[in-house]
Amino acid sequence: MKKLFNSLGLWSLCVVTTLQAQEFKLNPSSGYFQNHGVDVMAFDDIYPEGHQSGLSIIMHGNRIATNGDIRFEPTPGQWQPVPKQRERQLDQDANAIVVRLSYPDSSRHLQGFNPMIYPDFAFNYTVTVRGEGASIVVMVDLDRPVPAEFAGKLGFNLELFPGALFGKPWIMDHKQGIFPQQPNGPTQAQQENYPRTGNFNPGGKADRERLSGHHRGFNPILADDIVAEPYAVGHRFVLRPDDPLSRFTIESEGTQLKLYDGRMNHNNGWFVVRSDLREGMTKGALKWTITPSVVREWKYPAVIQTSQIGYHPSQPKVAIIEIDRRETTLDIPRLYRITESGETEVFADAGKEWGQFLRYQYLKFDFSGVGAEGLYRVRYGASQSGIFRISPDIYDRGVWQPVLEYFLPVQMCHMRVNEKYRVWHDLCHEDDAIMAPLNYNHIDGYSQGSSSLTSWKPGDIVKGLNRGGWHDAGDFDLRVESQAGETYILALACEAFGVDYDATAIDQHKLIAEIHQPDGKNDILQQIEHGALSVVGAYRSLGRLYRGIICNDLRQYVLLGDAGAMTDGIIGNEDDRWVFTENNPMRELTTAAELAAASRVLRGFNDTLSIQSLEVAEALLKAADVTERAKSARIHAAVELFLSTGEKEYRDFILSEVGYISANISRVGWFVGRAEKALKDAGFTKAILEALPQYRSQLEQQSAETPYGVPYRPRIWGAGWDIQRLGYEYYFLHASWPEIFAPDIVFNALNFILGCHPGSNTASFASGIGAKSAIPGYGLNRADWSYIPGGVVSGTALIRPDFPELLEFPYLWQQVEYVLGGGSSHYMFLVLAAKQILNK
Repeated sequence: MKKLFNSLGLWSLCVVTTLQAQEFKLNPSSGYFQNHGVDVMAFDDIYPEGHQSGLSIIMHGNRIATNGDIRFEPTPGQWQPVPKQRERQLDQDANAIVVRLSYPDSSRHLQGFNPMIYPDFAFNYTVTVRGEGASIVVMVDLDRPVPAEFAGKLGFNLELFPGALFGKPWIMDHKQGIFPQQPNGPTQAQQENYPRTGNFNPGGKADRERLSGHHRGFNPILADDIVAEPYAVGHRFVLRPDDPLSRFTIESEGTQLKLYDGRMNHNNGWFVVRSDLREGMTKGALKWTITPSVVREWKYPAVIQTSQIGYHPSQPKVAIIEIDRRETTLDIPRLYRITESGETEVFADAGKEWGQFLRYQYLKFDFSGVGAEGLYRVRYGASQSGIFRISPDIYDRGVWQPVLEYFLPVQMCHMRVNEKYRVWHDLCHEDDAIMAPLNYNHIDGYSQGSSSLTSWKPGDIVKGLNRGGWHDAGDFDLRVESQAGETYILALACEAFGVDYDATAIDQHKLIAEIHQPDGKNDILQQIEHGALSVVGAYRSLGRLYRGIICNDLRQYVLLGDAGAMTDGIIGNEDDRWVFTENNPMRELTTAAELAAASRVLRGFNDTLSIQSLEVAEALLKAADVTERAKSARIHAAVELFLSTGEKEYRDFILSEVGYISANISRVGWFVGRAEKALKDAGFTKAILEALPQYRSQLEQQSAETPYGVPYRPRIWGAGWDIQRLGYEYYFLHASWPEIFAPDIVFNALNFILGCHPGSNTASFASGIGAKSAIPGYGLNRADWSYIPGGVVSGTALIRPDFPELLEFPYLWQQVEYVLGGGSSHYMFLVLAAKQILNK
């Protein structure tokens, strides 16, 4: 072992000494309270709909509680009103964080990506979070008292992560209980907020009656009329009295605590501790004292991050070891080979100190020199990695194939999908689709303008939309960028790697897919065909691209289970999905590029569809508005059309934009590189080659931001998809100019997805792939806590400001959602790219 006599180690020692004296102390650098292994954050984060905001408690490496804030419902869901945060201040003298917020957020009232319905009570409030010795005191002050009609409706909620609590105990005053695996009755009825809707945004285009399902039965946006009866009511609540690493106490002054089960009215709900705000009061409308158990000697156990699959003998092999920032000594990492007689140490090295990233310090253990085939694991002190292989056939079976074998077939829309005895889903959405109403703000980001931009009128049945396409994640909608984008990535994979794999029968006449029933046809071509059928078929029906096709009702949108149950399959009634249109030159031109590529690989497989794809691509390029913002997309379309046709007009256009291309090489280089040699223009080549070194330097700087060799910059969703896309685009830079771009980012991006990423959960983001993988996943079967093999989740998210987290919980879309248009297909592409590079 060795000492760390660096600035980080000295700072850590100072912090430990300080905290021992002052208990919960506001750290001006991190902006949150720290007390040894317990951190309390206040309004650092920005996503209450995703259980990621307000007051949060991280205890000994795990986020235990979150979303501490005022809400209008005891157990709110995704569409319930959230406040607008106005100001957040750190008061070092008072050892406090002071946050000013207000209701409503008018910009979200009947408007936006997830439109909400705000009750008719506008007020401002202040939440003060103060460290007092071993406790955190939470005070709420209002600028006006709660009116009588909202008495009992406004309260301070703190949500508890259910995945860590099933079967675990709680105590409320003199009552005890165990957190149940499923929500249990009885329920209780209460007055709902809907009849008292405010008029905060007259320009909001969402239809309140339609959002509420015309007030007929359950609807997620009205889920405050029936809630679970509290498991307990009292003034002192203790979470996990059995576990000093998770135990904390809440004491409420002047108002009762209530323990609710939020899963009763939202399947994705959490447990909630709540106190109603005191009636008639403004100052001190709520006071809680939260006292977490602090295990002073606890340190974050070292986490060893490796690929959950393993490595090719010729591949760089670096384990990343994540260590408590307060740790002042380092152990020696050791590599062990596992044989039939046990473990044998084969390599040891002190490793290379990388420094601090997020809240941890990092050590890199490079064992690239080990190439013997076998089973291995890395040990570091008391920690160990998962078991992985080193083998020349590491990527040959069960690594990229599940994307084609399972994920894409399961996501197929307008099909019945079988797997031997199992039906993944029945034939679905045969009644697609009805033209959406005008000037309408729908859900999930869909909004129709003042015209359908077609000859179809709102309410018309648009034929030709019920073939092809894949459901996007668990939402079942078809967005043009995900449909065309998925088709494109598969087409480029087919071209670059010559993929020829048959494990599935797909019958476009009978509309049945049979998993693990080969039909003599290349699966990747059948999937490219399926994507093109949707995009091209819709264009031929509409005379333009669709923006997307989505259910028209919020109750349909939250469907968990069989896609065939969403609609009745009968064309022309109220359960039919809607089709939206838009004028979006960038999206139209990008789709043109994607269809042009699809047309190439479909030649000889489906010649009719190949010709139609090319025709649509050319029509889109000609019709799209010329805008500066869409110039990159126009060049992209021209590149793919040139590669598909060789026509002079596309070549001339590309050459005429050499100045723009050189100046924007970071945006367009990856696809221009595929055409550069075919253009056969020395001046063009010279200009591009002169621009590339600066871009390489930019990528090197970004890669150096983290110990993983790729930038990690999540906003709300985990950064896995962005990192995959970086690796996918970088492959083409390497393939086009290998003398300038080494293949390292391809390997680093792939390793990040396969388990070498920040945080204590080292699972592969690819479900069912690797010794440990992301299970459960946010797919159609998430209510069963299950997964879809080959689905790739968004991955480790950032709990602001510095806590990386990947929970094992099926309802956190920002961490474990599957997606079309890149998630799984980019992953598959990266595996095939690594395999190609290593086997050259």
